[in-house]
Amino acid sequence: QVQLVESGGGLVQPGGSLTLSCAASGIIFRLYVMGWYRQAPGKQRELVASITIGDSTNYADFVKGRFTISRDNAKNTVALQMNSLKPEDTAVYYCNARHPHGMEYWGQGTQVSVSS
Repeated sequence: QVQLVESGGGLVQPGGSLTLSCAASGIIFRLYVMGWYRQAPGKQRELVASITIGDSTNYADFVKGRFTISRDNAKNTVALQMNSLKPEDTAVYYCNARHPHGMEYWGQGTQVSVSS
């Protein structure tokens, strides 16, 4: 059974930092492209950042320079370090695992709220 379990969400003030973590089980983690997506109320889910099996990273323009994605293949985890958070970063953040052959899995999501 595949599981992606996110943690680390919460309430933070503007300008603050949070680190999200996603622990994967039931997959050969090192073979999957890992990503973080987010969905704000009334909006579509959007890609935040992704990291390939070769550790190449890709970021949405709205987080470049503020967020950093990383993976640990030994621990089957992927992290998203979020700095300089803004109120518009408020959303549910989802972990995603995508195999080049098409299999794709999602976590249950973790809420990030940025407010003073």
